[in-house]
Amino acid sequence: MAQVCCDSASAAAVVGPEAEVRARARAERRRRAGEAGRWKHAPAAAGTAEAATRKRRVEDGELLVARKHGAASVAGRRREMEDALSVHEAFAAGGAGRCDFYGVFDGHGCSHVAEACRDRMHELLAEELAAGADEEGPAAQRHPVAWTAAMERCFARMDAEVTSAGGRAAASASCRCDAHKCDHVGSTAVVAVVEERRVVVAHCGDSRAVLCRGGDGAAPVPLSSDHKADRPDEQERIEAAGGRVIFWEGARVLGVLAMSRAIGDGYLKPYVCSVPEVTVADLADGDDCLILASDGLWDVVSNEAACEVAHACLRRGREKWCAEAAALLTKLALARRSSDNVSVVVVDLRRKNH
Repeated sequence: MAQVCCDSASAAAVVGPEAEVRARARAERRRRAGEAGRWKHAPAAAGTAEAATRKRRVEDGELLVARKHGAASVAGRRREMEDALSVHEAFAAGGAGRCDFYGVFDGHGCSHVAEACRDRMHELLAEELAAGADEEGPAAQRHPVAWTAAMERCFARMDAEVTSAGGRAAASASCRCDAHKCDHVGSTAVVAVVEERRVVVAHCGDSRAVLCRGGDGAAPVPLSSDHKADRPDEQERIEAAGGRVIFWEGARVLGVLAMSRAIGDGYLKPYVCSVPEVTVADLADGDDCLILASDGLWDVVSNEAACEVAHACLRRGREKWCAEAAALLTKLALARRSSDNVSVVVVDLRRKNH
């Protein structure tokens, strides 16, 4: 069950004196947060929703204002939580302007590959960007081709880490899978690096990134294309490598995996690869927000419906509208009978707020 940070109510009904004590405690937390000038964050983890309002901090002598964002993650109708979220502001040293990292990772078979991506992906990407800085110049001037190369190297290194020693190197202490089956575990990955006037999205698998634009009738802009096993170009690639797409409760690689690209899944290589597709998009003044989510949302909610929910929260004018949008999207997915874990990150892209 989801837990909403700061001022949410518990899923179980509480009445009597205990309810009054909890209400007073929530009011006191709100008062302290207001005095501090910002809402406190809960750590990005399974079963949480978080809000980030504007805060100021100094990074390498530069004054940065935090970008508003919100995240929510729920197990839903699954017995285990295998999704992971990642949010890291100003994650890459050097360069010009802000450079924030957001990621959604949807594990399958076990949670340890998604958790490894959550803990390591931003670090690997920062290393790749730093390694190429001397040749490519600062981040603000990095060419889209250079971004693609950096993302591909990052994903390859992440894949190598989780598949080393049959996947056991990435297994956490809470890993549920048998030692000899760790190479049967994998995760999708959709990551976004948001600069001042540009967003870079890299993905493998069927987690998705969507850009929501303001204005009446403005259509959402998909920044990724799901790697489904029956996508024509993906099916052709799989068959060229000697594999097959078998329809068993849907199209699956070798009748097993519904997605054609992922981090991990060593036993299905080379048919399932970790090479990401990368999109570099310039931001316009009318761009409102970016939505990253696992397929637990997109299986039952369209891009248009997701952006409508985000815009409705934005119009309410509340400071924590990103967190409200993320939480409402998870609730909408569950109401529409999503059978998977649901994880959502919403990032405010409006220039006037940063």
